[in-house]
Amino acid sequence: MNFHSMTGEQTAAYIQAQKQDTGKKNLLHTGKKKSLIKRFFLQFSDFMIIILLIAAGISFFLSIIGKDGDFVDPIIILIIVVLNAILGVIEESKADNALEALKKISSPSAQIRRHGEIMTVPSENVRVGDILLLQTGNCISADARLLKAVDLEVDESSLTGEAMPVTKDCDCVLNEFTPLAERRNMVFSSTSVMRGKAEAIVIAVGMDTEMGKIATLMQEEEDEPTPLQKKLSQTGKYLGIGALIICGIIFLLGVLKRLPPFMMFLTSVSLAVAAIPEGLPAIVTIVLAIGVQRMAKKKAIVKHLSAVEALGGATVICSDKTGTLTQNRMAVTETVAEDKMQLFEMAVLCCDRSANPTEQAIIDEAGRMGIDKTAADTRFTRLSERPFDSSRKLMSVMVSYYSKKRIITKGAAEILLKKCTHIIEDGQMRELSTQKSKQILDRVQRMGRKSLRVIAVAYKDTLYSHISENGLVFVGLIGMIDPPRPEVQRAVQECISAGIRPVMITGDNKITAEAIAEQVGISGTAITGEEIRSKNYDEIISYSIFARVTPTDKVRIVKAFKRRGHIVAMTGDGVNDAPALKAADIGCSMGKKGTDVAKEASDLVLVDDNFATIVAAVREGRGIFENIKKSIQFLLSSNIGEIITIFIGMLFGWEPPLLAIQLLWVNLVTDSLPALALGLDPTDPEIMRRKPRDPKKSLFSDGLWLSIFLEGGMIGALALLAFSIGYNFFDMGSSPVIARTMAFCVLSVSQLFHAFNMRSEHSVLNRSFFANPVLILSLVIGIMMQIGVVNISFAARIFKVSPLPAPAFLITACLSVMPIFIVELQKAVSRRHSN
Repeated sequence: MNFHSMTGEQTAAYIQAQKQDTGKKNLLHTGKKKSLIKRFFLQFSDFMIIILLIAAGISFFLSIIGKDGDFVDPIIILIIVVLNAILGVIEESKADNALEALKKISSPSAQIRRHGEIMTVPSENVRVGDILLLQTGNCISADARLLKAVDLEVDESSLTGEAMPVTKDCDCVLNEFTPLAERRNMVFSSTSVMRGKAEAIVIAVGMDTEMGKIATLMQEEEDEPTPLQKKLSQTGKYLGIGALIICGIIFLLGVLKRLPPFMMFLTSVSLAVAAIPEGLPAIVTIVLAIGVQRMAKKKAIVKHLSAVEALGGATVICSDKTGTLTQNRMAVTETVAEDKMQLFEMAVLCCDRSANPTEQAIIDEAGRMGIDKTAADTRFTRLSERPFDSSRKLMSVMVSYYSKKRIITKGAAEILLKKCTHIIEDGQMRELSTQKSKQILDRVQRMGRKSLRVIAVAYKDTLYSHISENGLVFVGLIGMIDPPRPEVQRAVQECISAGIRPVMITGDNKITAEAIAEQVGISGTAITGEEIRSKNYDEIISYSIFARVTPTDKVRIVKAFKRRGHIVAMTGDGVNDAPALKAADIGCSMGKKGTDVAKEASDLVLVDDNFATIVAAVREGRGIFENIKKSIQFLLSSNIGEIITIFIGMLFGWEPPLLAIQLLWVNLVTDSLPALALGLDPTDPEIMRRKPRDPKKSLFSDGLWLSIFLEGGMIGALALLAFSIGYNFFDMGSSPVIARTMAFCVLSVSQLFHAFNMRSEHSVLNRSFFANPVLILSLVIGIMMQIGVVNISFAARIFKVSPLPAPAFLITACLSVMPIFIVELQKAVSRRHSN
């Protein structure tokens, strides 16, 4: 029922005629949660993880039947898989706290009248049909239709996004399509009474309230994997399927050559180990975690690791206006008066020290002019007052002004002006002419078009003790607005230059929305929430300014951009933003003024509530994605090199050039160190001058797969060359221990040097060699570890290698550094062709 389009009496009659569900609790339900065990095991559903588990199982089985008790391979793989599962469960648990925070903001108790008896009951026991008895300071515990109201103002900012308290009117009857923010005859659960008192009949409790609808929206929004997660999952499938196909081909080749089946099975398992980059999930997680630390230094706290990468790919930033683009406080921006000092002295005397943002703005501006509210009140004692009410739209006080009694009135300009007969001009009191009155009203309209809230101030001296609001002297106008943050305009321009589209979403009216948007640099015409409900997604995304939107509208806007292939970041601070924050690819809440609900629903918390911080976070996100891409390219090219080494060696009829444990060492140790170091590479200073990456494009687009295969072929060829030299010139046709050791070392160390090629698409000389000291350290540590594995006897026995004679060592060293020279030559040729 649209109770706002009914009178209070009609609402009460309708509610009382219905059969009430007295057992229905006034609670928000968070839905059924998955158990911790179920969450843990769901982490193993990823295709790459399944392949790793199969590899671990086969390796474990072979260790048993081989009777060598070598369980190192399966144990390492299992440790990696379990650690990733634990991290996944932790991430999911953080997201589930959003609905719990929503429940906490409701009122703990409520004063009601039920069956004629006044009582105080726990909020959860409020029922439909109860009469709420509201007064200043109350948190409203249910949605209700007003029956009586005296000077009632309600703060609905957390629900609607409106910065200003809403003046309520119990007698008005509204159109059934009236937006939520304009339903002046209703009060809503979890909003607060700022002023006045009222009686209201409860029309909805629990999940049926507007706050309950937000909880429902949050439950409906499932967390989607980020583009990188999708691409890594897809890559894992391709690698797993490719490994199985290649294993099958090798096994068939072995059968055709009449090689022993068991040996072929061992070789196939070695190849499977080579094909799967076991360290990739851990590397990506650690690089993202490093990104989290970087962003924290930029005052952006990341709650979910995946948000780091997703933020770097953002193509649209949907921002709530109040408290995000603006300061969430009223400030005086324009005044019209002959004597501004007199204007603010009068205005401040007609203000109460309350939480009313309009009066606070006047007091703050007066303070900046040297007029202290406390001192003024002490000097000019208030004798009586006539409080503001919604019908008069005026407030008046009588003060002892020097030796006179002075009445000071402030309020709506168009109403106050009708009560004025005189005006101060040129220091003199003159009669207010019709022409002058029209000029003032024209100025009020111009200020209104700039979305300013305009307050007029007037006074008169009197000999009487009662307050009369007629025959006043007009003093001036005060225009105020919730102003944009000073740094926002620059941040918006940086977004635009980086190819990111800024979009403003607000619960305010179209005029206010367009005025603020123009000030911060977002161009276009505003569209209301009611208007977008009849439009399709293509029509919706043609707008950049959205006004009078509900929480449902915000989710629809976010989904419209997502359905058209955009990666959407949503910023906000209120309860009304929470569903959209959860629906977006990256939800960004405010750390200072953000509600707990918004913080829990978001992926990123902006510590300083600064819109500009999200731009800095995008910059970091882009840099982190580039670094992850470098790490993936490095790891996969290394894995391709391992596959080629095993596969070509098999085609040549050689014994396996590398063993499974050697491949596992390369994948998890010598590969992982430089891959992690690449994750610490400094962000390119030019990165925010590029357009966002296309979310539809593959991670391996723009020739990356070709580069990976060519680089892998280079590494594999070098390892095979080392094996061939070792087998023919040092092992002399016997067991290929030296040959395998040389291939093992060349494969490991050449990859360490190859990591430097990943730092830039251009020459390694283009980036400062010492800009990433961790990468240099990884090279040194990797070489020392490889030397230790070969030369320390117990390690050599485990990895089935032996120390190299001097000539073999020199050949191995020369082959290991070759990737630097080969790739530099390739880059030089590519540059010449491109020019």
